Amino acid sequence: MEQNKEKNTVNVRKAAMIGCGFVGSSSAFALMQSGLFSEMVLIDADKERAEGEALDIAHGIPFARQMKIYAGDYDDIIDAAVIIITAGANQKPGETRLDLVHKNVGIFKSIIPEIAKRNCQGILLIVSNPVDILTYTALKLSGFTENRVIGSGTVLDTARLKYELGQHLSVDSRSVHAFIIGEHGDSEIAAFSSANVSGIAVSEFCELRGHYAHEENSQQIAEKVKNSAYDIIQKKKATYYGIAMAVKRICEVIIRDEKSILPVSSMMHGMYDIDDVVLSMPAVVGKHGVETKVPIPLNEEELQKLHKSSETLKEIIKGLNLN
Repeated sequence: MEQNKEKNTVNVRKAAMIGCGFVGSSSAFALMQSGLFSEMVLIDADKERAEGEALDIAHGIPFARQMKIYAGDYDDIIDAAVIIITAGANQKPGETRLDLVHKNVGIFKSIIPEIAKRNCQGILLIVSNPVDILTYTALKLSGFTENRVIGSGTVLDTARLKYELGQHLSVDSRSVHAFIIGEHGDSEIAAFSSANVSGIAVSEFCELRGHYAHEENSQQIAEKVKNSAYDIIQKKKATYYGIAMAVKRICEVIIRDEKSILPVSSMMHGMYDIDDVVLSMPAVVGKHGVETKVPIPLNEEELQKLHKSSETLKEIIKGLNLN
């Protein structure tokens, strides 16, 4: 689709935010503070909401770095280096991410064609839930190459896992190396078999810190991570600060071409015998999006759970009518 049209130029200092709800506005605020971009356009079905958020954030610019932030429309996204989509219905108390499927796929069927017909050359970063299904939807409807369509995936879940392990072990969470993989949702997998703290296997480090009930502790931590969003939604009706920081981090990796390894959602093609489904696996991410997936070692139980997670997502995809 793209090859038949003249390519548009990308402004590496420009971002577009589609959706100005809690997640979109918090992400825009985090990005303004980061200094990554000198221009950001906010787009929302409610134009006044976008204008209000842009103005509110702009008033903080004297305390940060110079930036042009404004409400716009789809013509303003053409040269954006990263197009971030947070638009969609919010997850309510008691509702799973997969419960949002049909509402948000319907919204994406109006958004993605608007992006596709403008032949944008930037990275499409999907944040709306269920993120794996919507990343798959965006990929199929946009005509973008697979490396340029990324979901925020389990980047936040992985941060939550590092945080909980850091709390459990009384160690800096930045020294913890571990991943949540699979669906960003109820079938996600905490890959403890490859987890380590500064190169020491997490089970060994646990014993260094006086913890010996490995299986019990691992299950409790994994459940706590999986239920984090539900707990927050129950208490304050929505989650947005954590994901805003995750969006900022993904954008940093892209704009700075860091080639960092992040567990983003992207299309699978045969790794672990999983094909034609979008889910989260560690991947090298840079200015062109996903460069290479990183096949971390998994034990048999983790592999079985990953296949089950894949099948859960595939069953949903079958009923979406994306052709």
